[in-house]
Amino acid sequence: MSGFVYVVDDDAAFRRAIERRLKIAGYEVASYPSAQHLLENVPSDHELGCVLLDVRMPGLSGPELQDRLRELGSTLPIVFLSGQLDVPTTVRTIRAGAEDFLLKTNSSDQVLLAVERAIVRHEVARDKKAKLEAVHARIARLSPRERQVFELVVRGRINKQIAYELGTTERTIKAHRQQVMEKMAVRSVAELVTLVERFGVLGSTSERRETA
Repeated sequence: MSGFVYVVDDDAAFRRAIERRLKIAGYEVASYPSAQHLLENVPSDHELGCVLLDVRMPGLSGPELQDRLRELGSTLPIVFLSGQLDVPTTVRTIRAGAEDFLLKTNSSDQVLLAVERAIVRHEVARDKKAKLEAVHARIARLSPRERQVFELVVRGRINKQIAYELGTTERTIKAHRQQVMEKMAVRSVAELVTLVERFGVLGSTSERRETA
C-alpha cells in the first residue's frame, strides 16, 4: 500500500536510514528533525499516511506532539519509536490512540508492517470522518422547525405526539417529516435512526428515550 510517512526524529542518521527503507518499500516520505517542525506545517488528512514518531526529542516530546495533533483534529495514526523500553509511556500513548509502539532495535520489516497497518487505519478513519461531515452538512440544511421534528422522530415520537409537543397539526408535522427524510437522504425512520446512531451526531438515541 502506498501513502505518506512523516518521520519525526532528532537523530539525523536514523532519519536517513528509515527514510531510505520506506522509499524502497514504495512510500512517500517527509522527515522532520523536531516535533515543532511538523507542527509548523501539519500534514493534511486528505493524503493517506501516518506519523513515525520518536518518543524523546529536544523541545516537544513525541507524546506531547501526539496530544497537539489530536487537539488539531488530525486523524493521522502514529507509530512510536523509542530507543528503550518504557512501559508507562507505551501505555499512555496507546491509550491516547497510537497505532503501535516499537523499539528502534526492531527490524525494518516490523516497522514496515506497523506503517502498513497504520495507513489502513487512516483510510478507515478518513472515510468515517468524510461520512460524518456529510451527515452534519445534511443536518445543517434543516430549518429550525425541521430540526425539532428530526430530533423528535429519532427519539421514537409519532406524528401525533410531535404535533402535540410542538403545538401544531399532524398534517404540518407530516410535511416537515417528509422534508427531513428528503434532506437527510433516507427512506425510512429506521434508516434515519441508524444514521444518527452510527455517527453519534445527536448522542445516543437510547439515552434520549430513557430521559424523554
